Amino acid sequence: MEYGGVNDIVSMQEIGSVLFAVAVGYTAGGLIGSLHQAITRRPASFANLGEGTAERLWSALVIVLGGPVILMRNALRGRLIERRPAPWLAASTALATGWSFASGVVLLQFALGA
Repeated sequence: MEYGGVNDIVSMQEIGSVLFAVAVGYTAGGLIGSLHQAITRRPASFANLGEGTAERLWSALVIVLGGPVILMRNALRGRLIERRPAPWLAASTALATGWSFASGVVLLQFALGA
């Protein structure tokens, strides 16, 4: 069966792999964000860059892995508190999901040694 001139149809296994990578990315982001908040007593943010080298490396790790969670927290607050439009929330969700997918793929490759 052809679909747009392509003979391959996306399998359920591929869809499951993508969803798993997204879940791994969001989970890692939530864990690193919670760990950051437990250590520093303030929520993760795109603004905390730290003072010394170690703090800046930690902040970079928090932003890279925790970015999707930070983005979604800010997007939900913007929608609920600041009354930003729904398409803004949808765009933020799409961005965060793509970011989670990318970080999830990297983490899975690292964990599986591939």
